Amino acid sequence: MKHYDYLIVGAGLYGATFANKMTQQGKSCLVIDKRPQLGGNIYCEDNHGIHVHKYGAHIFHTSNKKVWDFVNSIVPFNRYTNSPIANYHGELYNLPFNMNTFRQMWGIKTPQEAIAKIEEQRAQALAELNGREPANLEEQALLLVGKDIYEKLIKEYTEKQWGRSCAELPAFIIKRLPVRLTYDNNYFNDAYQGIPIGGYNKLIDGLLEGCDTLTNTDFFENREKWMFVADKIMFTGKIDEYFDYCFGKLEYRTVSFEEELIETPNYQGNAVMNFTSSDVPYTRVIEHKHFEMFGQHVYENPVTVISREYSTEWKPGMDPYYPVNDEKNSQLYAKYKELADKEENVIFGGRLAEYKYYDMAPIVEIVMGL
Repeated sequence: MKHYDYLIVGAGLYGATFANKMTQQGKSCLVIDKRPQLGGNIYCEDNHGIHVHKYGAHIFHTSNKKVWDFVNSIVPFNRYTNSPIANYHGELYNLPFNMNTFRQMWGIKTPQEAIAKIEEQRAQALAELNGREPANLEEQALLLVGKDIYEKLIKEYTEKQWGRSCAELPAFIIKRLPVRLTYDNNYFNDAYQGIPIGGYNKLIDGLLEGCDTLTNTDFFENREKWMFVADKIMFTGKIDEYFDYCFGKLEYRTVSFEEELIETPNYQGNAVMNFTSSDVPYTRVIEHKHFEMFGQHVYENPVTVISREYSTEWKPGMDPYYPVNDEKNSQLYAKYKELADKEENVIFGGRLAEYKYYDMAPIVEIVMGL
């Protein structure tokens, strides 16, 4: 086999961006991935002309113009604006928490009325704490936004996501909850956001131009071979698996998807709808065409594709999604990180290798040094 400067294990956004940077520097790169396709969790599949986000909704957003210009130099992005809806027993609320949410919740109309209502409920939560710091997510959320918003839009949704009572989850998970006193449904505060025109596969293909790639290729099935095909390895897989789980397995939450083609041009009128009550087993429904088709263009395609998302505890054989960054897992990761720092020719990067949740833009920013 040809010898390379870099073997990159994992063809997700981190691995693909690293490969692009190294290729620009004149280095030879081989990128391998155990899945049958490139792209990691941002891979899209064409279904009746709709680009389906196979591993969950991904919206690129950043305030770093250099990052935005870089990804747009690979593929132009559209103007998609993330404005999710929350569905609580059929009641619909705009997200993030803004004047539309408060009008829907309490029937108020002015920022002053919203402030008064929130402060009244926050005062009750503060009194119940009796001078101590919030001990869990429930107490923290009540202190930030009060009982009504917590019970309808946070509590049951969060418990579905994490598979644990909010009273058992650490307070730091929800240290900040954005409250906007404007009628603004734009979820992100960033200057730039959008979706690659034609889907994320175009971004990955552009990033990997000039690299050799292999899919259906598991690094661990022939580890001795792969360790010697390149001078250095960029490893984006699970750090505990790299070290043969010598300290034990890190924990994750994972997501499963139930995809459905529906004979209607417009199912829910929005790309993202969160179902915040516990009687609905899935956390949200994604209608994929709304990421790239706007206004009347939605009706040019007579069908639509939705994905229902179910959150569950990770088990071997499942795709790991969200690190469980509690004290136990953080201490375990620190042990693996100490081993990783001693590896001379292996670089560990990305969500699984660093046991850290990443948005897309920070990955590009870190890897490219933008």
